Amino acid sequence: MEPAIILTRPQMGENIGAAARAMLNFGLTDLRLVAPRDGWPNPKAIAMASGAAGQVLDRARVYPSLAEAMADIDYAYATTARGRELTKPVLTPATAMADGRSRVAEGQRIAVIYGPERAGLENDDVARANAIITVPVNPDFPSLNLAQAVLLTGYEWGREVLPAQPAPQGRRPDGEAPATRIEIEKLADHWEERLIDAGFFFPPEKAPAMKLTLRNLWSRLPLTRADTRIFHGMLRQLMRRD
Repeated sequence: MEPAIILTRPQMGENIGAAARAMLNFGLTDLRLVAPRDGWPNPKAIAMASGAAGQVLDRARVYPSLAEAMADIDYAYATTARGRELTKPVLTPATAMADGRSRVAEGQRIAVIYGPERAGLENDDVARANAIITVPVNPDFPSLNLAQAVLLTGYEWGREVLPAQPAPQGRRPDGEAPATRIEIEKLADHWEERLIDAGFFFPPEKAPAMKLTLRNLWSRLPLTRADTRIFHGMLRQLMRRD
């Protein structure tokens, strides 16, 4: 069972829409809105949700108070960057979502609570939560916008729940190792030298740009070590024919 995402007194429709997009990136669809400032539905939220994420807004439920939005919640995490006089566990997004997954596995329903954009959650809001989530960021600039905060916790939830993506391979499927940077440089030098001899870089004033384009081409190609040997051999054979 996924966490409920509770946006408390959100102020701008655009931020609600962006939060919905962040949620759907990681498979979250339970969006709850507490007293949105500009009412609901909000056309700016729909526009920002951009297509598929509109389904999150379609399912969103609106509540007059945080207490009512949390009526079926067993354990809640309040997101805040400010110090509080309230004594509660303070967790990072990673540790909070790991804790949340264990609670869900036990049959509990969890929620993550976010405050209004300008000032964040009030103490009365935080008091209703069981734990606090604080993101370890630059202390000189700790502010995150609403969608960023949702994205961070959504990522930490989704990376253990969603199917893992295949990791980039260090070798080609056939087992051939990729060309090294030096091998690609030598290949680029070889072709540039022979093309200079053939008068390819013409007119002279365009030669630097043409050389740069060709050098960039070589660096973009996913060449193997065998590929570089073939290109060297092709060039040598062409030179012999001349």
